[in-house]
Amino acid sequence: MADRGLTGVLLVGGASERFGSPKALAPLGGETLAERAWRVLGETCGERLAVGKASDGLELPFPLLDDGSAIRAPLAGLVAGLRAASHDVTVVLPVDIPCMTADALHLLAGACRDVAVVSTGPLPGAYRKTALPALERALAAGRLRIRDALGGLDTAVVELDLALLTNVNTPDDLRRLG
Repeated sequence: MADRGLTGVLLVGGASERFGSPKALAPLGGETLAERAWRVLGETCGERLAVGKASDGLELPFPLLDDGSAIRAPLAGLVAGLRAASHDVTVVLPVDIPCMTADALHLLAGACRDVAVVSTGPLPGAYRKTALPALERALAAGRLRIRDALGGLDTAVVELDLALLTNVNTPDDLRRLG
C-alpha cells in the first residue's frame, strides 16, 4: 500500500552506453523498465518524481523533472529529486533495478535515519532531507560517487534479498531476467 507521507524518485538515467540504448525504454514483461519502476514506486509512495535529463528526449508516459545539471551522474538526479520532494523521506530507485518491490522499498524507508542503503551500494536507498546539504556539497565539489558523499551521515544498512537488487547493465542481463 502506498505511503502518503513518502516520496519516490525514479532515476531515469540517460544514454546507457553499455546497454546500447536508453535502459528506461527497454521492454521487460510487457512494460518498459521505466514503466515497471514507476509502477512499483506508485505502489510504495504517495508522491512520485521521475528525474533525468530532458535533453535526452526520452518518450516516457509520465512527466520528467530535469535534474538541472550538466553532470551525468546519479548523484545529480538524487539531489534534484530530494530538492523537489514534498516529504521528509524519499526512496530512490534507479531504472535499471527491475526486480525491486514495494515491500523492500518500505523496509528502506522504515530504516532511514539520514540515509538507508542496501549492502551492495547506495542505490536503491532511502534519503531524508537532512542528507541533502552533504549531497549538494559533494555534487558542487565534483565528488560524484554517492557512497563517498555519505560520509558523516547517519546511515543504516538494510539487508535485502540479492535477487531484488539485480542490475540490468547489458541486453544480456535483460534477456536473463525475461
